[in-house]
Amino acid sequence: MKKLYPNAAAALEGVLFDGMTICAGGFGLCGIPERLIDAIRDAGTKDLTIASNNAGIDGEGLGKLLRTRQVKKMISSYVGENKEFERQYLSGELEVEFCPQGTLAERCRAGGAGIPGFYTKTGVGTLVAEGKPVMAFDGQDYILERGIRADLSIIKGWKADEAGNLIFRKTARNFNQPMATAGKVCVAEVEEIVPVGSLDPDQVHLAGIYVNRLILGAPYDKKIEFVTTRERATV
Repeated sequence: MKKLYPNAAAALEGVLFDGMTICAGGFGLCGIPERLIDAIRDAGTKDLTIASNNAGIDGEGLGKLLRTRQVKKMISSYVGENKEFERQYLSGELEVEFCPQGTLAERCRAGGAGIPGFYTKTGVGTLVAEGKPVMAFDGQDYILERGIRADLSIIKGWKADEAGNLIFRKTARNFNQPMATAGKVCVAEVEEIVPVGSLDPDQVHLAGIYVNRLILGAPYDKKIEFVTTRERATV
């Protein structure tokens, strides 16, 4: 099956629709599928439910889709660096489902593995547990969390072969791997594409069976989430 597409817009053609659920890889501005996010923004697809560790920052990452009011609901674990996110949430424009970080990763992994739900101690006795079934195991309470299945996964990788076998680079691996498996369709953007057989099978992080469509996203500009400087030392 042909997996290579010339650009993000072509790779998303026929996949996007209003009201869909998207799993998006990345952590802050690290390992985010920039080209695919831009293509979703340009397509104008709206009423989106997005499962992602966070919503980027103002004007970058998923923050671009917040700015254009294309997101209806976020399923996230950390949203503290996005003022527009805060404004939309407090004004009632944006629905938010807060989810502990490890639980979010496991919900996506479970969805990709065909597991509809699992029990965890994380969140017991907190607001996270409200409305969720509780069961005792060995004398301790656990809450039921549902696996996440999305209409689309968008992820960012470092290197892939033409069959979609993919390697992540260091911490940019973050949420990309579990998000990739949770979608009915997975579209990946990478920094380099090599011929089949070029990758050491032992180094592959995500098998090509999970990647439906693939684009070369490079070159990328390195974006800094926080710029911290100090005063020049004087002698």
